[in-house]
Amino acid sequence: MARDKLEPAAEAEATPELSYREQLDFLNPIAQPLASRKLTRKLYKCIRKAAKHKQLRRGVKEVQKFINKGERGITVLAGDTLPIDVYCHIPIMCEDSSLPYAYVPSKTDLGAAAGSKRPTCVIMIKPHEDYQETYDECLEEVSALPLPL
Repeated sequence: MARDKLEPAAEAEATPELSYREQLDFLNPIAQPLASRKLTRKLYKCIRKAAKHKQLRRGVKEVQKFINKGERGITVLAGDTLPIDVYCHIPIMCEDSSLPYAYVPSKTDLGAAAGSKRPTCVIMIKPHEDYQETYDECLEEVSALPLPL
């Protein structure tokens, strides 16, 4: 038991948390539109609230399925996912369905915001009345981001 408690602490020391600026070095070339530092924080906050109310869709397969079913929400993609082929079709699906989407720099931070220990490359935040104000704020800012050509 004592051994289990030491491992995560040692792991945290081995991988120091990167700042937003440092995370930008690992972005894919397709990571457009990229959320600003402020918007990234708001999106993580909204994701944490949505996770409490079980209003999230995680992973490429699940998000893709619910976009095809016509579910509404904000799609958040990780900009440091490799290979790109894993999820490069998601933005096109979002544009076809008129869903707002944005990239954040880190899949590790995206997974952590969703309450998972595993990195996640795509999440869909569904609206809910308990965090509607935060959701609407994020929706407005993500919708205002310029889409890539």
